Amino acid sequence: MGQRRHALRTTAVGAVSAALITGGTLGLAPAAGAASDGVRFVDIAGDGGTVLKGNVVTPADADGSRTYPLLVLPTSWGLPQVEYLAQARRLADSGYVVVAYNVRGFWQSGGEIEVAGPPDVADTSRVIDWALAHTPADARRIGVAGVSYGAGISLLAAEHDKRIKAVAALSGWADLIDSIYSGRTEHTQATALLGGVGAVTGRPSAELRGILSAFFSSDLSKEQEMIAWGRKRSPETYVDQLDRNGPAVFMANAWGDTIFPPNQYARFYEELTGPKRLEFRPGDHATAELTGLFGVPNDVWTDAGRWFDHYLRGEDNGIDREQPVQLKSRSTGGYEGYPDWKSVGATTRKMPLAGTTTIHTNVDSGADGGIIFLSSLLDQVARIPPTAAVPLLPRRWAAVWQSERYTDVQQVRGTARLHTTLTPTEESGTLVAYLYDVGPLGLGKLVSNAPYTFHGRTPGRPFGVDLDLYSTAYDVPAGHRLALVVDTVDPLYTEHNPPGAQLTFSSPANDPSFVSIPLREQ
Repeated sequence: MGQRRHALRTTAVGAVSAALITGGTLGLAPAAGAASDGVRFVDIAGDGGTVLKGNVVTPADADGSRTYPLLVLPTSWGLPQVEYLAQARRLADSGYVVVAYNVRGFWQSGGEIEVAGPPDVADTSRVIDWALAHTPADARRIGVAGVSYGAGISLLAAEHDKRIKAVAALSGWADLIDSIYSGRTEHTQATALLGGVGAVTGRPSAELRGILSAFFSSDLSKEQEMIAWGRKRSPETYVDQLDRNGPAVFMANAWGDTIFPPNQYARFYEELTGPKRLEFRPGDHATAELTGLFGVPNDVWTDAGRWFDHYLRGEDNGIDREQPVQLKSRSTGGYEGYPDWKSVGATTRKMPLAGTTTIHTNVDSGADGGIIFLSSLLDQVARIPPTAAVPLLPRRWAAVWQSERYTDVQQVRGTARLHTTLTPTEESGTLVAYLYDVGPLGLGKLVSNAPYTFHGRTPGRPFGVDLDLYSTAYDVPAGHRLALVVDTVDPLYTEHNPPGAQLTFSSPANDPSFVSIPLREQ
């Protein structure tokens, strides 16, 4: 099957990425009791007595005569407890007690990697208990925040601990399965990276090792077990509890996040009923807030700080009166404000996918989603997304439809949706859909993509396919056109096409095929 062809490539990506991350952070976990530049390093008893390594930064004027709002920061996947020191100092200077800690299973903290399981959620509450007992923290003003893994744990903790009044979840997830298994397709590069980093910097539990083994072997007999495992670790599962607890929730992510794509975050945001804010920017996983970890001024951390200042310190800084959905397009430099997520793509335009097209499988046509981190980072920094010469894509392995040339700019905002009729020659298969901005010379720049896998279908019998592409904000220039390309192999994903399989796409008169393009209201 297709996953065999990608095994070496994805393992290499994970190993190299793990080496890069750990190479820059080895030796940065001081012993408990040490103090440096106003930072105190401590041991905290987590759930079941597991020792968590942490650090505490308090305001310079703390003399025991008053209390301060508390911020608890769980670390990202594979990073040591000093990850947030630059931000912790800044926040302490603003009047917060800040406690950051290494999540269980990583570095010097005890236990095994539970992947935001119940022990991780309980650990955050135990850290709050410790802070209330050992620092001048105010029990009425408690916030949690984190990047990536720390973001997911922060949301889960707020769902299970009513004391938490505000959250900042940066580059996190709401639905773990929809993040790494969307379209019933394994996101192999992303998961290999996480598995490699976890093996190098931590101690994976037996449960995690079993899940990863089933995942990479595409063991369908374990699929429901894997989904149940992911649901247990997904904030979306407990959204009703979060709404009942009512904390103020700030969420930020990147359009090109190849680990936690934006769709699942936007869907979760819409389910929240309390104070909330959603921000999307260009970039890949955690790249938008990365510079803030080094103390460089950063929009994400600035807004997170304003969020806490308003909801924990009572500052009238206006953040509650701003449009709660803030987007930065991949094509322009400014921010756009919207009252809610559904207003982002206020209008839609259907691009018809006429005719009948058959493609062969098992060969990469040249259209793909790029390389994890590198491609979206290049788009963030230089506005150079993955490209393909659309007229030259081999039609044996790629189906291609194009729109007319647009006479004015098309501001794509939100989630493009594919609807088509598919007839396979085998019971299982995978397709990957790509939306390209095609210039006058035929060069296509990737706007969005998404994979789709099916199992248990009757060969030769058509069925409908509905697929949401990853949400984005991209401006298609006047004189350009959009192209939808579908092929069957992409380095980012596992493919399930048996050798020699073919896929036929059709557009019946009573159920025409199309792509629905969301556009900003002019």
